[in-house]
This record gives sequence, structure tokens and C-alpha cells, in this order.
Amino acid sequence: MADDQLDLQEQVTRINRSIAETAKYAAEQHKLAAEQGKLAVEQGKLAAEAQKLYAEARLFDRNRWQGWQIVITAMTAGAALFGASAAFVKLVFG
Repeated sequence: MADDQLDLQEQVTRINRSIAETAKYAAEQHKLAAEQGKLAVEQGKLAAEAQKLYAEARLFDRNRWQGWQIVITAMTAGAALFGASAAFVKLVFG
């Protein structure tokens, strides 16, 4: 009878230990799920920031190209005027 009592007490102890471990595991899972939610929100914020920076970079590149486009257009117009002047001088004095 004493052995039965010890076996029963050992089983109760094992069950209580399993219940405690299960509760600990469940708490850890809830903690990890909450952390995952926070990280998902942070990921969304970082993705929005990256998209904003990409748009700003494209605008910067476009503005930089527009400056060069003005320079190239002015040089082309100057060359055309120079060529037209040379043709006019050759026609008149030529």
C-alpha cells in the first residue's frame, strides 16, 4: 500500500510538472507571437521609409539629369548658331 501511495504521489508530481511546463511553453509562445506582431509593424514602417527614400532618390536623379539636359541643349544650340553663322559668313563673303 505504501508503494501504491508513492507511485500515485509520483504520478501526481509528474502531472503537475507537465502542467507547469505546458503553461511555461504557452506563455513563451504568446510572448513570441506578441514580439512577431511588433516586428511586423516595424517591418511595415521600414518598408514605407525605404519606399520614401527610393522615391526621393529617383527625384534627385531626375533633377540632376534635367540640369545636364539644359547644359547639353545649350551646347547644341550654340553649335547650331555657330554653324549657321559660319554658313552665313561664307555665303555673304564667300
